[in-house]
Amino acid sequence: MARRPAFGDEPTSRLAAWSGRLAVFALAVTILSIIIVRSGLLEIVPALATFGAALVFAGLAILFAFASFVVIWRDGLAGLGYSLLGMFLGIAILAYPAYLGYRATKLPAIFDVTTDANNPPRFDVLARLRPRGTSDYPGAAAAEKRRAAYPDIAALQLSVPPKAAYDIALALTTKRKWLIVDSRAPVANRPAAIEAVARTPIMGFREDVAIRISPQGDGSRVDVRSASRTALHDFGGNASRIRTLLEEIDDAATNAEKKAEDRAERDEFRAEKAAEKKKTEKKGEKKR
Repeated sequence: MARRPAFGDEPTSRLAAWSGRLAVFALAVTILSIIIVRSGLLEIVPALATFGAALVFAGLAILFAFASFVVIWRDGLAGLGYSLLGMFLGIAILAYPAYLGYRATKLPAIFDVTTDANNPPRFDVLARLRPRGTSDYPGAAAAEKRRAAYPDIAALQLSVPPKAAYDIALALTTKRKWLIVDSRAPVANRPAAIEAVARTPIMGFREDVAIRISPQGDGSRVDVRSASRTALHDFGGNASRIRTLLEEIDDAATNAEKKAEDRAERDEFRAEKAAEKKKTEKKGEKKR
């Protein structure tokens, strides 16, 4: 008579064990690829190839996990924990790339977005850092795709003077921890300009940003350009960056203008009080 193994002595499913191993290895390769891209240790192509390999291992971990579920259920083997580890880690690694893939089907394949396609802010200093042929705006076709996908991306009109708008934009760029490579304050009728390098949240891809602030009547006009340095599809990242930056500039300018108005009202109130006090004092001297 065959003896049943003692409780806890069931053999472990090899598929389950390999699912866990592949998932842990995929996680390690993912972290390594992120470090490589963010630090610039290798060129972008081998770094992305490393990340692609991590996605393949994550997919295999999920497949092995599902196969092991069948084997564990059928043969009563141990290893469910390995299977769950492989499945959840694999899904976690693939989730964000899958989300980007979904966005790629909904958004146009553009990598350079600006508020002024006819006269986009220039990359001057950044032109030396960008790949050859990518400093000039792509042209009318890209502009048409941008208008169709992001109709809200437009120049920002402010009632504050260019110098105030420039100070606000420079402060917000610094607050975002972008690498500022050039900044030129407005002089006479010459527009102000800021050039900076932003980084994507996870992989840390470099995205170049140019901000132009031009005088317009008694106020100013803010134009922004954001362009990916390495990708042909930005998955909506550049438009989102421009939209958020312009909203923050608009809010800061509105708050600054309101504070100036409040300060002027306080000064006017104090002047009126001082005038009334002086008038009262004069009346008192006449009565004496």
